[in-house]
Amino acid sequence: MMKVRRSGLVTLLAIESSCDETAVAVVRDDEGLGEGVRVLSSEISSQIDIHREYGGVVPELASRNHSLAMLPLVRSALDKAGVSMSEVDGFCATAGPGLASSLLIGHTAAKAMAVGMGKPFISVNHMEGHLLSPFITRGNGVEANVSLVVSGGHTMIIENRGFGDYELLGKTLDDAAGEAFDKVAKMFQLPYPGGPEIERCASEGGDPGAYSFPRSMLNKPHFDFSFSGLKTAVLYTLSELDTASGKPRAEDLPDLCASFQKAVIDVLVAKTMRAVDQVGSRRLSLSGGVSCNESLREAFAHRCAGAGVELLVCSRHLSTDNAAMIGYVGIQKFIRGEFSELTVDVDPNMMLNALKMR
Repeated sequence: MMKVRRSGLVTLLAIESSCDETAVAVVRDDEGLGEGVRVLSSEISSQIDIHREYGGVVPELASRNHSLAMLPLVRSALDKAGVSMSEVDGFCATAGPGLASSLLIGHTAAKAMAVGMGKPFISVNHMEGHLLSPFITRGNGVEANVSLVVSGGHTMIIENRGFGDYELLGKTLDDAAGEAFDKVAKMFQLPYPGGPEIERCASEGGDPGAYSFPRSMLNKPHFDFSFSGLKTAVLYTLSELDTASGKPRAEDLPDLCASFQKAVIDVLVAKTMRAVDQVGSRRLSLSGGVSCNESLREAFAHRCAGAGVELLVCSRHLSTDNAAMIGYVGIQKFIRGEFSELTVDVDPNMMLNALKMR
């Protein structure tokens, strides 16, 4: 791992625009050591209501609304942080993975501000932001751990040995867990986004044992995931219920949601805890939008308590797409002198920096 080169106060303005959330944050490290990072402001403009009527994100609409929201959010983030533009030491933004048209808005805006102020620009990987988000408010810097990053687009188990030193242990071979939640919610004719809707329905007295859905690859020795078979099993179950409208009956929906949710959680918890045991780690971090699911958090809390493993889970505000996590990575890069050229482009399929692929 690269030695920290800088000490002293560092203030960054960070932008996240990888999908349908426009986010701007101002973060500060008073000592410049990458440990006591403070989030001075974190502003998010959601587009959920815009895309809900289409049942998913429409890239053209997302990029257009990023453009409209960007400048007001930058002004708001600076005002709430009590920081002037001249006090910002550098600018960072998400370069990928994500929607190319959305990434370009935030990435270009941060470059323009860096040029205008004569300050460094730092290009950040969205997944590294999620990976390190549980450490933002911890105050100890990035500590070695096994991490489950679980979101709408990714499901990965990663051994994190320290900033920039990551090894992929397992990943989804098809649908990400969050993607499976959204697709199954659509089968149930629930509104977008599907994950929170399934969790809500499951909490309305749903029996997680009502339907026997498969736990794909649960007992395989590797740490990879597959959720496409589970999705197909739900589809077959719906066809067997054979309702005239094609929509599950209201009385069946809580059980269906609870059973599906439990099947996903069982696999995520079992494989991740097995990875923790194999690595010999005493620390597990959980991040990404799906980590907001309360049943998932409770399941991990129970297993970690029984195994004597410390569980790190950040607040829900920092679990979904946000700019504070991008700023946190930006701080780590800034103090190491890892600045980006202004010619660097976005990469919708960007892999995690320094990730060792099997």
